[in-house]
Amino acid sequence: MAKRLLTWLAGAAGGLAAYRVLARRRSAPEPVLIEPDTRADELREKLAHAREATVEEPAAAAAPDDPDSRRRSVHEHGRAAIDEMRGE
Repeated sequence: MAKRLLTWLAGAAGGLAAYRVLARRRSAPEPVLIEPDTRADELREKLAHAREATVEEPAAAAAPDDPDSRRRSVHEHGRAAIDEMRGE
């Protein structure tokens, strides 16, 4: 008799657990629609203006054709940056 009662209680507990799981799945909240973010458009406009400004800069600022002079320039800039970081 006790074995049957225990079996019935275990079955009822399992059934209740299954019901709760299924009830949660059915009552999942619907997705909320979010208004589009206009900040992306503003950033695109700023980028477009920045690109236009870089195109308008003179061609004299372009890198030299000689690889050795370009290498020296890069190393000078790097050393200057290191000196600035060290506080020298």
